[in-house]
Amino acid sequence: MKKIYLHGLGQTSADWTKTIEKLDDAENSVCLDLTKINRGEKVTYHDLYTAFSDECSRYDSPIALCGLSLGGVMALNYAIEYPDRVGVLVLVAAQYKMPKFTLKFQNLIFRIMPEDAFRQMGFSKRDTISLCDTMSELDFSGSLDKITCPTLIICGEKDSANRKASVELAEKIKNAKLTVVSKAGHEVNIEAPEKLAEILQEFYSSL
Repeated sequence: MKKIYLHGLGQTSADWTKTIEKLDDAENSVCLDLTKINRGEKVTYHDLYTAFSDECSRYDSPIALCGLSLGGVMALNYAIEYPDRVGVLVLVAAQYKMPKFTLKFQNLIFRIMPEDAFRQMGFSKRDTISLCDTMSELDFSGSLDKITCPTLIICGEKDSANRKASVELAEKIKNAKLTVVSKAGHEVNIEAPEKLAEILQEFYSSL
């Protein structure tokens, strides 16, 4: 089963490298760079998700999806839309109903930040703001029951912004379980890559 990894906003595919290289079947893993697959002139959630969906269609089903934050939202979206194509789902620091106030406040901060500050974030300032704006209305609350594959929800112990949603996802998705990563914050793949690899390996091996 092909395993597809998705990074968060402000990250690139390289931020999954330290975790993936610790897995037994690292050679069967693909980490998509969301900053490079968008084909529109402007980055919107819809266009980015469409490009991601097209990438997934290149692989034989079932596939395994593992996404962090933005990547987790997209993996969740895909598992709801194509439940028969997803055999395994891992959501790290993911939301299923976008926190509108948080996104608006985040975009307010982004607007006053200099363009140079976005160079290491993958997306430009304009595209980052556009992406957050177009994500604000996302709400998968009424569709979580469509996911039936084995699902692992992961959240960093210090990630207070996503802890509640992680608990709720584990409760609302059939065949889901929650794992909290000790001492880690939001970017678990950067802050605790080896521990994350251990958790993923144990989960994959249990299937």
